[in-house]
Amino acid sequence: MEGSLRGNKGPRIRHVADDTAPYETITVDKLTPIIGAELGGIDLSQPLSNRQQDEVHRALAENIVIFFRDQHITPQQHLAFGRLFGELHVHPAAPHEPGEPALMKIYADKNSPRANGEGWHTDVSCDLEPPMGSILYIKQCPPHGGDTLFASMYAAYDALSDRMKTYLNGLTAVHDGEPVYRGLYANTGVADKPSYPRAEHPVVRTHAVTGKKALYVNRGFTNHIVGIPRDESDAILAYLYQHAENPLFQCRFRWSENAIAFWDNRCTQHRAMWDYWPHTRSGNRVTVKGERPV
Repeated sequence: MEGSLRGNKGPRIRHVADDTAPYETITVDKLTPIIGAELGGIDLSQPLSNRQQDEVHRALAENIVIFFRDQHITPQQHLAFGRLFGELHVHPAAPHEPGEPALMKIYADKNSPRANGEGWHTDVSCDLEPPMGSILYIKQCPPHGGDTLFASMYAAYDALSDRMKTYLNGLTAVHDGEPVYRGLYANTGVADKPSYPRAEHPVVRTHAVTGKKALYVNRGFTNHIVGIPRDESDAILAYLYQHAENPLFQCRFRWSENAIAFWDNRCTQHRAMWDYWPHTRSGNRVTVKGERPV
């Protein structure tokens, strides 16, 4: 490992992960060879040593979504863990805990008209500088159902034909939060804002830490590809969405109470299954700021 990303304001360090080197302070149990791992031997309610921090950074770079079970952390400890990876991001629309705008509420029960993240998406990709990562702590989960699916956009890009990679090279797409967020949280008492983020990003982005290329369009926010006819854009995006959602690129996490998922938004998509009605699922999410995609 050459280095790790210690926040988002300093120099970009290329991280070359060596997944053959043993971990010294944590255990890493892969869910699949390409995405997902459960980490053990770590208590996030306690201060992490420098070595533990480095190994968690490495595990995220190598597995792009990591999971921790049986964690009992306070809101302040949740926020502090997020800050180990950079400044915290405030969601442009979602409800948050009182006095803590960076601590997003996640909640669905029998009276909810919807649940968070039901469709495939990358968090807040409509921001000019979309989040680097999201850290979800579920404190109450249903007895059955409520899994979250994660997909590797490295794998999605790598599986494209060379001709398609050439076609997509240099293209950008508009990501628009307006049709997504307008009225979305009305049931929670959150008033709409005058406007929501809208940004133009590369269809294929290069990860700031690993240097790998990842597909960067998603059904949730991507509106159209810039500079080509709209019918062509719609057809290309429809293909890319379907391609990105291939089960071969995915892992699936079955939640337990007091579990944490931490995913890298720069190279993943995810989908939360709302198959647990009328049961309740609740927790909080802390999100880490990212850089403008290139």
